[in-house]
Amino acid sequence: MSQKPDEQQILDPFGVWKSMRDSGMDAWSKMMIQLVNTEAYAQANATMLDAWLTSSAPFRKAVESTMTQVFTQLNMPMRSDVTSLAERLTHIEMRLDDLEAKLDERPRPEPKAASGKAKDTSA
Repeated sequence: MSQKPDEQQILDPFGVWKSMRDSGMDAWSKMMIQLVNTEAYAQANATMLDAWLTSSAPFRKAVESTMTQVFTQLNMPMRSDVTSLAERLTHIEMRLDDLEAKLDERPRPEPKAASGKAKDTSA
């Protein structure tokens, strides 16, 4: 009744497939790690990235100008508008903090006692 692990693997048709898959994945993993860690791969990758960024710049500018026109016609804020508003709000917040700090530095006047109402009558 008790089977050895080798017998179970032989009788299991998917066990053989799984072990072949695992050994194939290990081989691919080792090969890809060796490939990615080379200087030639880094140079090729940098060249392709540079070419892509250079070629996509005019397209990006065209999309940006089109979106600016569309947003202007729809009376919607653009990125520059939102950024400008955020900067203005930040400056306002900083000025409010400065004013609050100045108010905290000022000495507060002591409250005056009411002259006729609060007399000591415990004599």
